[in-house]
Amino acid sequence: MSITRDDVAHVAELARLAMTDEELDEMHGHFGAILEHFARLAAVDTEGVEPTFHPLVRRNVTRPDQIRPPMDRSKLLANAPSADDECFLAPQIMEDE
Repeated sequence: MSITRDDVAHVAELARLAMTDEELDEMHGHFGAILEHFARLAAVDTEGVEPTFHPLVRRNVTRPDQIRPPMDRSKLLANAPSADDECFLAPQIMEDE
């Protein structure tokens, strides 16, 4: 599979990245190298290899649930940069539609 410069420009637009022509040309080379590496991986014979999701044995360490009284809300909100009487206030990050 090959990638075109237009494909790189499209990906940059999706990521909302403003790129110069030189940057697009540079990224086109990087994307090509990445796809080349994936082509090499696809060529490896994996017949009979057990699939793994993680190379190390992992286990989840948990503690039993304990019922406790809730923390005092005023103490929780005391160090908040912006809060009202009930909750943290955060700036709006999305525009109204």
